[in-house]
Amino acid sequence: MNFLRKYWLNAVAVVVSAVVFLVPFVFIILTAVKDKQEAALLDFAWPTGFHLWDNIVEVITTRNWMLVTAFVNSTILTVVSVTLLVIFAAMVGFVLQRRKTKWNGLINFLILAGLMMPPAVVPTIWLLQGIGLFGKLHGLILIEVAYGLSFSIILYRAFISTIPRELDEAAIIDGARPLDVFFRVILPLLWPVTVTNIVVQSVAIFNDFTNPLYYLPGNANATVQLTLYNFQSQYNTAYNLLFTNILLITIPPLLVFLFFNRQIVAGMTAGAVKG
Repeated sequence: MNFLRKYWLNAVAVVVSAVVFLVPFVFIILTAVKDKQEAALLDFAWPTGFHLWDNIVEVITTRNWMLVTAFVNSTILTVVSVTLLVIFAAMVGFVLQRRKTKWNGLINFLILAGLMMPPAVVPTIWLLQGIGLFGKLHGLILIEVAYGLSFSIILYRAFISTIPRELDEAAIIDGARPLDVFFRVILPLLWPVTVTNIVVQSVAIFNDFTNPLYYLPGNANATVQLTLYNFQSQYNTAYNLLFTNILLITIPPLLVFLFFNRQIVAGMTAGAVKG
């Protein structure tokens, strides 16, 4: 009884979390294994037959293997964008934390503004059209980097504040140049927050729906989230194929979170309390 009184709040939190996260996932799986008629009922009834493999094959081969193309596009978009985010954010966070100038206040304001201000879609499209990057994958990469840079800089700056300045000074005394200090001394120490940034930004960019919809039109440029349009229309929706598609594009981010859960928490809290 004392045990229940002590941990009842934790038990309630676990139950609520299970309902919020597991019930929708179970519904996705149940619908994905049904045929078209049973899936159209949108209920939790046990299927009379399992058609998961047939649904997977149809989802992958639909519209000339569009899902495969989408996975390739999303992988390239995610890897390149996250790589640029890690390099740029780490360098900016290092400079802001180590060098105090009269411009730091303005730079901090712009970083916070990047977090708070909503993106302007139409002016961004005009800009991309003007420089010839609208509808191109590398144009969307720049968009993803711009949208995620502020959050990444704040993460790195908080973590760098916990690294003693004496390491920088010792490297400079030994003859290291500024870039050597960053890449050989500081960057290897940023591994915990780098893992956090990679996981968080990878999941966000891989699951991004609105930016590819606005800035990357065309079937050849489709990302995984846009393939959901393949199985729904104004008058007819193949729910079995739609939820199979959802299941396939949900597995990669889910695995990332399961394997790197502890690193995400450690990196997010690093630098929160400076000794």
